[in-house]
Amino acid sequence: MSVAVSTHENRLARETSPYLLQHKHNPVDWWPWGPDALAEARATNKPILLSVGYAACHWCHVMAHESFEDEATARVMNELFVNIKVDREERPDIDQIYMQALHHLGEQGGWPLTMFLTPAGEPVWGGTYFPPTSRYGRPAFVDVLREVARLFREEPDKIEQNRSALMARLSEAARQPHRVTIGRQELDQVALQLGSAMDPVNGGLRGAPKFPQCTMFENLWRAGLRTGEDRFFHIVDLTLTKISEGGIYDHLGGGYSRYSVDDKWLVPHFEKMLYDNAQLLDLLALAWQRTGKMLYRERAEETVGWLAREMTAPEGGFYSSLDADSEGEEGKFYVWSLAEVEQVLGENAALFAQHYDVTPEGNFEGHNILNRLKGLPRSKETDAALGMLRSMLHKEREKRVRPGLDDKILADWNGLMIAALVHAGKAFWQPGWIDMAVRAFEFVQRNMARGDRLGHSWREGRLLYPGLASDFAYMIRAALSLYEATGERHYLDQALTWQAALDRHYANPQTGTYFLTADDAEGLVIRPASTGDDATPNPNAITAQNLVRLAAFTGDHSFRERADRLIDGVLAIGGDNLFIHVALLNAIDMRLNLAEIVVTGEGPLAETLTNAALALPHVARVVLRAPSAEALPASHPAQDKVRAASGPAAFICIGETCSLPVTDPDRIPEALSAFRPGQSTEARAGAS
Repeated sequence: MSVAVSTHENRLARETSPYLLQHKHNPVDWWPWGPDALAEARATNKPILLSVGYAACHWCHVMAHESFEDEATARVMNELFVNIKVDREERPDIDQIYMQALHHLGEQGGWPLTMFLTPAGEPVWGGTYFPPTSRYGRPAFVDVLREVARLFREEPDKIEQNRSALMARLSEAARQPHRVTIGRQELDQVALQLGSAMDPVNGGLRGAPKFPQCTMFENLWRAGLRTGEDRFFHIVDLTLTKISEGGIYDHLGGGYSRYSVDDKWLVPHFEKMLYDNAQLLDLLALAWQRTGKMLYRERAEETVGWLAREMTAPEGGFYSSLDADSEGEEGKFYVWSLAEVEQVLGENAALFAQHYDVTPEGNFEGHNILNRLKGLPRSKETDAALGMLRSMLHKEREKRVRPGLDDKILADWNGLMIAALVHAGKAFWQPGWIDMAVRAFEFVQRNMARGDRLGHSWREGRLLYPGLASDFAYMIRAALSLYEATGERHYLDQALTWQAALDRHYANPQTGTYFLTADDAEGLVIRPASTGDDATPNPNAITAQNLVRLAAFTGDHSFRERADRLIDGVLAIGGDNLFIHVALLNAIDMRLNLAEIVVTGEGPLAETLTNAALALPHVARVVLRAPSAEALPASHPAQDKVRAASGPAAFICIGETCSLPVTDPDRIPEALSAFRPGQSTEARAGAS
């Protein structure tokens, strides 16, 4: 295989995506996705080879090295196809369409995504990774290229048959065969089924690979709050403990990897994604609020430390990911030999090796992935010593060649992290984390908004615009979290502005749901409108939660009615498969069970009551500041109680019922537990 090492640059050199720029020296005549590429395909009547990946994707790098850097393979690609390269994080709309097409072909999917399209961009056939030579039942990539091109030339009927079948599936109108109703009983049944699918020894879903399915874990946590049954809390606690002690966690630098390839959370796929760490930070805050387990506080502090140190732009926004590979080898930056540990730690190496599973033979391909899955007991003195030793190894690790950083800033992923920082900041009493959230929010407002609209991706001063429904959903959630935490009205106003823009440009009037792309975005072969969860919660589900919160904050019941229509619309489409709509089930739980904690009065006691309320689990409550009855919506059930209050007090309201006034901050969890039996009265509301 001849690998190109010249300084030749293709069209991707003019892009800003780090993933696309990784391919700018390929001998492949790459086009970025856009009208020019599609026009070239139509003008030359060549089929399109679409390659979709992302910067932290290990197998994307493998295929790039084996095929896209190879002169001979590139000649075949250039001769037979118009070749288009897409960063799936920059263009999730394109990824969603063609990944859905691959699923319709009966393939599991994954990245790199390799699809063959007509000159008009319609999918015909595809796969994921193709090796350079035939092996393990996979055809050689060049053989695939030549056969697909031959079919386009010599057997157009077969191409048309595939094209028409796939387009019919992709364009199929949303099914509305019957109204699906989900209430408390159905929520409990789904939670029981999810719980039974969990690994009782290692946590997470049974089998391998294991992903940190935070939306599912939140669902189980909500079931615990709803039912008062400890078994739901237990499986989440077990899972989060195993993840936090496993090799999927970076014990030296902080932060969690994408997933574990084994069933014990030992061997990670080493890339670190912003969205995973945001969702895990949220989950750490939830679990801490019930258990007070120091492991969760430590992991939250270490992960935010990693975020601040390695993933924050000077202007305040958060970067997207760290690569799995360095020096061409997956995980090389993170693994250790016993000899390396001994060289750095000297006589203390034995203590560290004992607790972090470091052996001469290693636990991963002759190397050691640091982990504490053995759960050896540790005294306070041992913990302090291990902390010092971790710092020494981390300092030594900083001398290594670092994994690649994808430094583009995505509005939706930033929204996830902003909200997580706010929730964790209140749970762990860390105001500095909320300051980080404010800086990132202001970065998005300043650099990624045009009027009332959001863009999706920003890098080096260039904004990919217009944004996606996910950008609006997650940033509205972030704005509402900041409004609740700070009481500053401008965050609520921003949320209302963005919600109006989302409704105007993304709403699907036929189904009551939202498209992923705007009505004035670049035309694609279909307008993507998935309702199922991916690695992140579906924006329809997050929007339903946002609407429920907006109803509470504003007193405008029309928001609650719109949430009901949205929930009904998604259930009509996806109600037959609730397990890919778990985030929507969480929205339904919020709709049915959300507690409104109204804090009235002013002064130090009112502020203390507010902070105590905000330290309760964010999935279960909204906190309303009401210095007087006039600050509440006229129809709010606490109106009369607030008028009668003789001083600062908190009232817990669910539906039309409110508690007696609570004037002791430490009694707020107890008052909430009277409405919701699963709420622990040992929540950390009174912690310092």
